[in-house]
Amino acid sequence: MAGRNISGLKQVHLHTLCKRRFFEAIVRRCASTSSQVHENCKASLLKKLNAKNPEESDNVCIYRVPAKLLQVEAKAYVPRIVSIGPYHHRDRHLKEMEELKLKFFQRVFKSREEREVELDSVISAMEELEPKARSCYADDLLREVGRSCSPSLIQRWMLPTLRRDLIKLENQLPMFVLHKLFELIHGSPQCENPTHSLQDLALNFFKPLLQRDTNMNAAGATTMNRTCHFLDLFRSSILPEIQDQDRKRQPRMIQSMTELKEAGVILKKSHSDRALDIRSKGRVLRIPPLHIDDHRGTLFRNMMAFEQCHKKCKPDVTAYLFFFNGIVNSADDVEILHYKGIVHHSLGCYEDAANLVNKLCKEVDWDGEESYLHKVVCEDIGVYFMSMHAKLRGRLVHYYFSNWAVGISTVAGLLALYLTLIQTGCSVAIMVNTLQKESLWSYLGLSFSLLYSRPSTPADQEDLKKE
Repeated sequence: MAGRNISGLKQVHLHTLCKRRFFEAIVRRCASTSSQVHENCKASLLKKLNAKNPEESDNVCIYRVPAKLLQVEAKAYVPRIVSIGPYHHRDRHLKEMEELKLKFFQRVFKSREEREVELDSVISAMEELEPKARSCYADDLLREVGRSCSPSLIQRWMLPTLRRDLIKLENQLPMFVLHKLFELIHGSPQCENPTHSLQDLALNFFKPLLQRDTNMNAAGATTMNRTCHFLDLFRSSILPEIQDQDRKRQPRMIQSMTELKEAGVILKKSHSDRALDIRSKGRVLRIPPLHIDDHRGTLFRNMMAFEQCHKKCKPDVTAYLFFFNGIVNSADDVEILHYKGIVHHSLGCYEDAANLVNKLCKEVDWDGEESYLHKVVCEDIGVYFMSMHAKLRGRLVHYYFSNWAVGISTVAGLLALYLTLIQTGCSVAIMVNTLQKESLWSYLGLSFSLLYSRPSTPADQEDLKKE
């Protein structure tokens, strides 16, 4: 019996010892696994820490549009019929235009009696530019618009869409590539206007985008060398001449056009050849004409996206759009600007135009730094709007002369008050004249006697008549 107990105790001991060793093995394995994970994580972090991040080149100027802007209006940044850059090179909906590109290529480089342009020299030039730009572009698209001696390869319906496609941020080529191609093709018999620069041809091609009557000329060769691509060239052509010291922080937005008008701000149409040249003097505000539709919205969106991405670019178009976003809060504001000849639109109604303007700045970050409109918003118009005279005038106009019905009611009320005052004055004058003839005591005695007199009856009135 005792032997059985001892054997049972040994089995229990062995079983407990096995469990202990099993759990110890699990703990050691977990510790080993944890240590291995720690070492792997450490090695991965050290590898990332020591890795060399690619430095952004100073020549970077063509960007992918930020995702938050794409969420607002994606179609404004995607080319519709033609791609000239790498971002949308193989998009299916752009395949048809590849045939037209081939025709332009053949027109420039095809052999006839003698070569119009040496293809070898162009290939060599592009190979030298390969590290900076990995594709090329034939700039005859721009010159084709003004041709009259041969049938155009571009159909009329294509031109507006081509202009919009070639001005989109993701659909650009570096200007130095286009400039080099233009120099190589410059002496070709196909070039009918050899005195025109690529800059002049490009600005003439994009001129209808803003429907301006004046010539679009940027600042000559200096600007040509500094612009990054077509979008940057067009943007530079509409900017006013701005000195760096004129750019200051703009801590607040401008009031709506309705509020400015109620306060007495004088709005005038500017005849400046620069679309963004907004000026002010005292309470006088001068704004160049602006055409609003979906196509111009696309243009402004891409210029603003370029300013958001390009660190060397001043946010002047952004400041301009935030200015318009401030003065246009409703359809009434658009109506005021329209009747002054400043805003023209083809969107059906004033409400649609106001919605488009307000939507342009959606999801755009701007802190007001380096605003070229600081003088307009914070000094001239801002100082006048905050004056006591402007505040009093604004309240009177807002509450009593906001529209013709309220204005007529206000005038009628003032006229009634005026007539009441005249009537009261006449009554007082008659009373004063009477008091001058009779003594005050006689009137007081008559008043007390009336208090204690018996009310007259119809019989009394008959007796008085008989008498």
